[in-house]
Amino acid sequence: MSKRKRILSGIQPSGTIHIGNYFGAVENWVRLMADYDCFFTIVDLHAITVTYDPALLPQRVWDAALDNMAAGLDPEKCTIFVQSHVPEHTELCWLLTCVTPLGELGRMTQFKEKSERERENVTTGLLNYPILMAADVLIYKADAVPVGEDQTQHLEFTREVARRFNGRFGDYFPEPAVLIGRGARVMGLDGMSKMSKSLDNFIGIGEEPEAIWEKLRPAKTDEARKRRSDPGNPDRCNIFSYHKLVTPEAGLREIVAGCTGATIGCIDCKKIFHRNLMKVLDPIRERRRSLAEHPDRVRDALAEGARKARLAARETLDGAKKLMGLL
Repeated sequence: MSKRKRILSGIQPSGTIHIGNYFGAVENWVRLMADYDCFFTIVDLHAITVTYDPALLPQRVWDAALDNMAAGLDPEKCTIFVQSHVPEHTELCWLLTCVTPLGELGRMTQFKEKSERERENVTTGLLNYPILMAADVLIYKADAVPVGEDQTQHLEFTREVARRFNGRFGDYFPEPAVLIGRGARVMGLDGMSKMSKSLDNFIGIGEEPEAIWEKLRPAKTDEARKRRSDPGNPDRCNIFSYHKLVTPEAGLREIVAGCTGATIGCIDCKKIFHRNLMKVLDPIRERRRSLAEHPDRVRDALAEGARKARLAARETLDGAKKLMGLL
């Protein structure tokens, strides 16, 4: 039996995950567990490269573990752990820092964007963020990384770091492939930008149905449809893009007919979406509640994940140090 290929992906501990995170990434990760040796890490070390509240960080890491496990990341089928619990990440990061030209870091799009927002606190950690990200991937010799299209620059940087190390010290790190999954790009409730907690245009996967409905009621629809009797264009409606995530094909056809024929109003359309979304989120919310009531299960899963991750990471790190001439 051939060995399964390995993938790694990082989970930001930025509070509750929203449906953009779920349909854009987590749902795809759950599918990948059937075919890949999956490593998922909650990247708390990345979270401290910008201004943050240390009093809130532990709860955010905990919430990320609860949300992602409730959403389907099964510790029996994947390795899930907290990044800082595997110190080999930062040790390899230093080794890779010593072979990475400074000029490449300043050209990274994310550094430019974040340094604009963090003008009073542009740290070296923020500059070196891509090297730590490369170390996260290379420490497990991952064959591929599932990413969104907006993250391909960082993965190409990782591939370049691997090439540079291999060229100098010998063929060691595989160049991980970009794995663009079936994940959707989910727009925010304002219909203007990608769903984001910082922009407060999101639906959290753990929110109660009533709270979700209150967010949906004023959400942007087809601007050309002023009255219920006006025919609409589903392709211009942000709510219809949400329907594509949860509504069966037959239901989509009914909505298209009702919208273009002006027999279904925007509120009706939102109510149908709300019902279908709850069919997806209700089980996740129940699993999260159960996990929160049994915290030892989560702690044990993270501890076992860190143990397994360290075994793989230590082997890779020892090989890299030997090639670099370190005793």
